[in-house]
Amino acid sequence: MWRRWECLTIRGRRWVSSLNSGNGTRWWDHVDSAPKDPILGVTEAFLADPNPEKINLGVHSVVHYVELTSMIELAEALVMELESLSSSVNLRLVEESAKLAYGEDSDAIKEQKYAGVLALSGTGACHLFAKFQRHFYPKLCIFLSTPTWSKEKFQYYDPDSKGPQFAALIDDIKNVPDCSFFVHHLCAHNPTGVDPSEEQWREISHQLKKKNHFPFFVMAYQGFASGGLDEDAKAICIFLDDGHLVGCAQSYAKKMGLHGHRVGCLSKLQQSKSQLQQIDRAVYSSPPVHGVLLVSTSLTDSKLK
Repeated sequence: MWRRWECLTIRGRRWVSSLNSGNGTRWWDHVDSAPKDPILGVTEAFLADPNPEKINLGVHSVVHYVELTSMIELAEALVMELESLSSSVNLRLVEESAKLAYGEDSDAIKEQKYAGVLALSGTGACHLFAKFQRHFYPKLCIFLSTPTWSKEKFQYYDPDSKGPQFAALIDDIKNVPDCSFFVHHLCAHNPTGVDPSEEQWREISHQLKKKNHFPFFVMAYQGFASGGLDEDAKAICIFLDDGHLVGCAQSYAKKMGLHGHRVGCLSKLQQSKSQLQQIDRAVYSSPPVHGVLLVSTSLTDSKLK
């Protein structure tokens, strides 16, 4: 039989239950409004602007190239012939995503040294990894580059030079506790668009390795920085050569213009697929079908690849 609790303590404040009064407990009175998101605020301003010639340059407004649009249209035609999403399609998309991240000829791919699951775009992949990290390393911090929208940050961007704050970045890597988690944008850093040089990536990798930090890459814009998928993934190759066990959050929202389809992938080196599957099963089980079919078809069909 359920016991009745006569009061609640939330964030140090005592809330007296009104269960006996018939009004119900006021569960959410202590919840304040969250600060406005600066990115979504651009869209809000766009919608409120009566100017008929307005243009939204905020989130989800990436202009798609003709070649990309044509590829998706052809993939749509092929997908229409498929009636349902099978486990083989899931597996194929994870495999093709891993090839994009780690390199088709890498040992990670040839020897199946990675574990991966589908995710709800890049943010979903980051969420899954954060839950995975929190479960197995609950006392370790995750650090993200600044500017960003999170609590734990490392110095990254210099607004004066409009380049990386490289010396400060290295200092942060050296000074935070050993065995921390560092989130890096693989290329086309969001929101600055500024990336380290190849030489700087090598030094970052070296310093992370010395402190036994774990590097986690967010891959939303692969191909956008240099125009080449392999060129934009060069940082991961550097980290693999240095012996890191990297993790990756991949999104196809911008790469293929599929924002509303929420297609992504979480992968990491070293096998632990069953644990990743257990976490994603509890969160959402599987992503929407149509987008997964579009991406997997585009990545595997010889005429589209």
